[in-house]
Amino acid sequence: MTHTRYASMGMLGLGIGYFLWYTPYSALAKAMSGGLLPSMPTPIGGLVLLPAAALGTLCAMPVTLTALRWWRHARHRTVAGVSIPFPGPETARSALCMALIVGTTTLNFTFPGVSILLVLVLMRILTLLVAPGVDLVRRRRIHTYSKIAVALSLASAVVALADVANYRLTALAVASLALYGLGYLGRFLVMSRHAKAGVLAADRRYFVEEHMTTPVFLVLLLGLGALVGVGSGMQALRDGFTTFLLTPEAIPAFGIGVLYEGLFVFTTLIFLDRREYSFGMPVHVCASLLAGVAASFVLHGLFGAPSPSTAQYIAGCCVVLAAFVLSHPAIRARLLQRLPSSPFVLFVCGNNTVRSPMAAAIAAAELSAISGFGLRDVLCAGVTVTTPGQRMSPPAKTALRELDVPPGRHASRELTPRMCTASTAIYCLTEAHRTAVLELVPEVEDRVALLDPDGDVPEPARGSAESYVDCATRIQGLVRGRLAEWARSYPAPSTAEGA
Repeated sequence: MTHTRYASMGMLGLGIGYFLWYTPYSALAKAMSGGLLPSMPTPIGGLVLLPAAALGTLCAMPVTLTALRWWRHARHRTVAGVSIPFPGPETARSALCMALIVGTTTLNFTFPGVSILLVLVLMRILTLLVAPGVDLVRRRRIHTYSKIAVALSLASAVVALADVANYRLTALAVASLALYGLGYLGRFLVMSRHAKAGVLAADRRYFVEEHMTTPVFLVLLLGLGALVGVGSGMQALRDGFTTFLLTPEAIPAFGIGVLYEGLFVFTTLIFLDRREYSFGMPVHVCASLLAGVAASFVLHGLFGAPSPSTAQYIAGCCVVLAAFVLSHPAIRARLLQRLPSSPFVLFVCGNNTVRSPMAAAIAAAELSAISGFGLRDVLCAGVTVTTPGQRMSPPAKTALRELDVPPGRHASRELTPRMCTASTAIYCLTEAHRTAVLELVPEVEDRVALLDPDGDVPEPARGSAESYVDCATRIQGLVRGRLAEWARSYPAPSTAEGA
């Protein structure tokens, strides 16, 4: 398998790209719906704008995928002897959710009496709540930092919504925001099952299939509403597909959809990073809120549009703080990820919360108790870390204390090529881990070995304290067995005579 991080551009680079597309997109949508443009002083309703914007995204989509040269990553079906790209059922479900996100995002910016920043605060609160919500559905532990982030998000909502003199939320606006949140919930659930594992082929297939299907679904959903034509809202959609498309105003409305295509690319790449959603969430939140502030200032400076209120700025700051609290494990792991300048041994397992941390703690304890080794530093990492920054498993800590080994400080970290190339020796707990190391960095083959030359060291049975103690005892014996090798290979540096 080929592993990748779309942070090859850097998360900062993805955030900048997202900001650069989001600023003109949100500003143009608000300017048209608010009648701020000199060429169109009359406000244009969001439901009237939406069909042209959806068609803009639909037309821009093939240009994007062609420029990226990624069409080949999609699955294909043969129709009338012609092979055409066709989504799988899982990416079709994700695309349907994304169609709700695209449509409601544009619609949210067009509601009268609601500032760009307020809309972004409310949308980002929803995405911040969705992240732990997905963990609940997936039966993952909800950590303290996630609870704090949820509390800050709710506080932000209270601050923003209490500022009743500076906004007006209609029932349609509330319904649109609710659909937006549900769209992200469904999309994240699908993405976490079928992509986001660091496998290049799977991630690109997901990206292409979702990307090519989303605008098709959006146009079909809006077209169905226009055909029904019952009520003022559906009639507005019908006008958007008919009379409005024949007016000059349809061109900038089409441009709204083209701009969304650009930010669609960047937001997908941010969340496809194999690390947890909370790692990319600060980038997503901060880039969009900064774009909202920038767009608000542009509209205020050019057309005299009202600036966001002080309460809305305070709410935005709370959302940014919540995003960074949610990313606590990733930040903690990053801060603890500095590599020693001296030679070090690296232990590798899967999630880096049980076996390799126990091996590292035992090795560190052994080395501190004896002299005669030039090799003093020990690190550990995992090849399938889902949440960087996790502490060592409590049963593993208890097992180490049974052996009189201090557990020490630990934050789970993902194995990187730099760790492998900088290490002196790499000991893996299973053959599968060794294979993963060699797939990541083939050139370190000469220094990678199993901790136990005779086979795998399996993970302890959950719920069995005795199993953890047995595993720790076995690892202790294996580490001590390696000490003899280290003593021969890395003798303590001698003190120069006469010094």
